[in-house]
Amino acid sequence: MDSTIATIALPAALAVIMLGLGLSLTVDDFVRLTRMPGTVALVLCCQILVLPLFCLVLVLLFQPPPALAVGMMLLAASPGGTTASLYSYLFKGNVALNISLTALNSLTAMVTLPLITNLSIAYFMGDGDTLGLQVGKVLQVFAVILVPVVLGMIVRARAASFARRMERPVKIASMLVLFGVIAVAIHQELDNIADYIVAVGLMVLLFNIASLLIGYWAPRAIGTGRPEAIASCMEIGLHNTTLSLAIALSPALLDSTEMAVPSAVYGVLMFFTAAVTGVLLTRRSTRQETAVVG
Repeated sequence: MDSTIATIALPAALAVIMLGLGLSLTVDDFVRLTRMPGTVALVLCCQILVLPLFCLVLVLLFQPPPALAVGMMLLAASPGGTTASLYSYLFKGNVALNISLTALNSLTAMVTLPLITNLSIAYFMGDGDTLGLQVGKVLQVFAVILVPVVLGMIVRARAASFARRMERPVKIASMLVLFGVIAVAIHQELDNIADYIVAVGLMVLLFNIASLLIGYWAPRAIGTGRPEAIASCMEIGLHNTTLSLAIALSPALLDSTEMAVPSAVYGVLMFFTAAVTGVLLTRRSTRQETAVVG
């Protein structure tokens, strides 16, 4: 991977994405989380524990090469992405909950992501003493996440109308940068891409589907409302692949294109599977409402 992309383009994409999140956040969004503690705790539990465990089972079953196995676990440990709020909006989810959960997930990932990734490196590569994510370097990456969020919130508080106008172009810009980075990563690994897809394609698809299903049905199982369950579905199903790509490709962190492959594949796939899931949930909701009226 070109060092310019790994050291400049990806952090810049992360900063733009998180600035967009900050522009949509207010203090009330965090206060709102205290009104549904059960749902918030369940979503965090799924994100932090259930998904990495499910991913580990998949990796042990499929037994991909060590670097790809670590890449899968890095993907599983990544928090929800800001695109979740857009999909939640399109399919009548609780967008405010999405925005709040994305911010909270990004904070908890400061601890859980390096922990899960380092344990995976030690287990699959057997070289935990010389490889891994150093705490100081990881904090630098998360500074790229948190500082733009705070700046965005300040802009939102002082110029709300400007912040609302900027939300959409910022999201579009961040998605274009993400797709550009994924395209470059795929191009540079073109000779190996067929082998990578064979090695992780089915795993990534199963993990993606499981993330969406767990995200929706786990909250519903405890009686959470449909809009909140849809928000959880998108939050858990749409991972922040920009973050996992940045960590995998950064020369100061993992510096491995192979470890980035699962995130690159997931980053493309999740937009389609989330859209299909959203359509199915919307149709199910419409049928149920028609049955009640009838």
